[in-house]
Amino acid sequence: MTISTHVLDTGQGRPAAGVRVELFAGDEPVGSGVTGADGRISDLAGGQTLGPGRYRLVFSDPPSRFFRRVELEIEIEDSDRHYHVPLLVSPYSCASYRGS
Repeated sequence: MTISTHVLDTGQGRPAAGVRVELFAGDEPVGSGVTGADGRISDLAGGQTLGPGRYRLVFSDPPSRFFRRVELEIEIEDSDRHYHVPLLVSPYSCASYRGS
């Protein structure tokens, strides 16, 4: 199973490069990365095998002067699937959804 992400700066209408994202299983760090020029990290666990359970994605310093840190907790049931968790952020709001 892989967990990927994509950060979009909807205030500027472009991908958000340089956002640090950490992945935790409970309180245990299991991976991290920094978004590239396309705003993406293709595998937050760096190739590790992850099983079912609760995971937390922590986005540090997204491109907003108000939101300095965004945390999302997700529940993984099927470890044979790919999970994509995008973050959309602007100066006035942030949102996420389960991507494909």
